[in-house]
Amino acid sequence: MIAFSDAARYRWAVFSRVIAAAVGGYALTSAAIVLLALIWPLPRAQAVGVATLLGFAIYAIAVIWVFSTRSAWRAWIGMVAPTAVFALAAWWLLPGGGA
Repeated sequence: MIAFSDAARYRWAVFSRVIAAAVGGYALTSAAIVLLALIWPLPRAQAVGVATLLGFAIYAIAVIWVFSTRSAWRAWIGMVAPTAVFALAAWWLLPGGGA
């Protein structure tokens, strides 16, 4: 088994957070945009536009949150869990989806 030094462990934790922020934040934001566009009480085009604009704030908040958590595991759980909830809710609300 390979033993990592404290510096290597720290670097891997930072790398994991960067990936969680970039990939997980993108997935979370995409799922949130789709869900918001489906539930927003506006005409479809306007709902998509408003949801997309809110996506910038959602992504920024997600990235900030990833780097403010105690561990990389919490960062990943905090990205994966809401993404799954938003994606399932959006799938359920889509015409021809789960409903």
